[in-house]
Amino acid sequence: MVHRDEILRELGLTPVWRRRALVAAEPVPATWVSNEPVDHPTPTAAIAPIDRLARIDTLDWTSFAPDVAACRACGLCQTRKQSVPGVGDIHADWLFVGEAPGAEEDARGEPFVGQAGRLLDNMLAALGMRRGENVYIANVLKCRPPGNRAPEPNEVESCRPYLDRQIALIQPKLIVALGKSAATTLLNVDATIASLRGRIHRYHGVALIVTYHPAYLLRNLPDKAKAWEDLCLARATVRKLQAEHDLQSASPTPSW
Repeated sequence: MVHRDEILRELGLTPVWRRRALVAAEPVPATWVSNEPVDHPTPTAAIAPIDRLARIDTLDWTSFAPDVAACRACGLCQTRKQSVPGVGDIHADWLFVGEAPGAEEDARGEPFVGQAGRLLDNMLAALGMRRGENVYIANVLKCRPPGNRAPEPNEVESCRPYLDRQIALIQPKLIVALGKSAATTLLNVDATIASLRGRIHRYHGVALIVTYHPAYLLRNLPDKAKAWEDLCLARATVRKLQAEHDLQSASPTPSW
């Protein structure tokens, strides 16, 4: 006997519409289903942005300057001529830190050039030292603020990881903060330079001494005597730290 459905198909009267309960009870041919679920591939998880701080923490000296030059963390990259990462002995005991590059530094890519740089060189010579030998010179900011204005907080925080990485790489015995801005930034205090001078501070476990910026001393000659006092304290501190290190190195290691 011919099935009713076959007759309807021959007459072109299919598909046959049935009550929903009946349809649910019968298997439905895949070709009839208009809302058949499609297996879409699971979207690949979005790649997390590179952790900038983690990357800076892994920089060595070969990659340090190129990374600073490529930095776009603040707006100073748009107004600088070039970055000024730092210069000197990468194994130095002494690290001198200023505020930010000036116009000449921006043009030459080296910190503390011009008159202020020459005065700093004279200060080093008075200590029996010179640039590049047991001395490293850097700034908190690696790019010049327009018009030599004071650094803005976001600029300082964007650039501070680079200075921290330099300290980790150099492992200096002493940091000399040159000027109020560098001192208050590193020590995270709002204080006068007079109140910060004459004593030993700490930054990331490294001894830190505060003195005047060479550019300030060019305008205030009487304060050169105070700066010399600070440098003498710095020299005594380094000698003491070296003596303590030598004593520890000479101590015999217990056999047990």
